[in-house]
Amino acid sequence: MKIMNITPHQDKTITIVADDGRVGEFDVNPYLQYEAFEALKTVAEFMEISNGGYFVEWACGADLSVDTIEAKWKVTGSITDKVLA
Repeated sequence: MKIMNITPHQDKTITIVADDGRVGEFDVNPYLQYEAFEALKTVAEFMEISNGGYFVEWACGADLSVDTIEAKWKVTGSITDKVLA
């Protein structure tokens, strides 16, 4: 899977669009207990996210690989569902 688009949300979730058209939600909250993700507890830091294609990265240096994301995300639809709606 390659990440085509990401949208961060104030509740510490990310909406992800994959290259195969799947759309889903990934909850970052369980990771906030770890030191590497501690800065993301503030909304401003969490919103500073960038798409690396095969990972997402925050300005503070925290990152998540596409493998981690794909293993734990909740697929909510597909890009074609969104276009047809």
